[in-house]
Amino acid sequence: MATWNSRGLRGSTLEDLINRTNEKYREQGLALIQKVPTPITPMKIDKEHRHITLAYFDQKSTVDYIGAVQGIPVCFDAKECDTDTFPLQNIHAHQVEFMGDFEHQEGVSFLIILFSRRNELYFLPYKKMKEFWDRAEAGGRKSFRHDELDLSYVLAPHGGYLVPYLDGIQKVIDESG
Repeated sequence: MATWNSRGLRGSTLEDLINRTNEKYREQGLALIQKVPTPITPMKIDKEHRHITLAYFDQKSTVDYIGAVQGIPVCFDAKECDTDTFPLQNIHAHQVEFMGDFEHQEGVSFLIILFSRRNELYFLPYKKMKEFWDRAEAGGRKSFRHDELDLSYVLAPHGGYLVPYLDGIQKVIDESG
């Protein structure tokens, strides 16, 4: 099974790995993806050290990343899970709605999940995520298990791309005809 095991990446967060991948994709002219900042309102500021010590979120954020890949609108969120069961409470209703609206506009939406215990990166297309979400909404499991996933969506680093999500996007496009 492919993993992104590397001594050089110990201590790097999933966000760091994605940001490095985004930069490489941009440099290669393959994609332009940006991290969406989370809007906050500072409550307390340490003026001497010039940093915020207390703040609150202004509004619900949509997704972590948004941009375009070869003219295709793309949005995605990054999640980490330390077990083989991913709790759907880690995804918010407004994110599911945004991603659905994004897909309706002919964009591609997905999650990148790091199953940290397995040291495995997984590309979860919106369509599959929505199946799990709808199952929970209908009274079923409030999570999904790793063994319910299509392992052909595991992301294996290659060519210097640490989180090669373009592979997952290509698979989604190929499968949609």
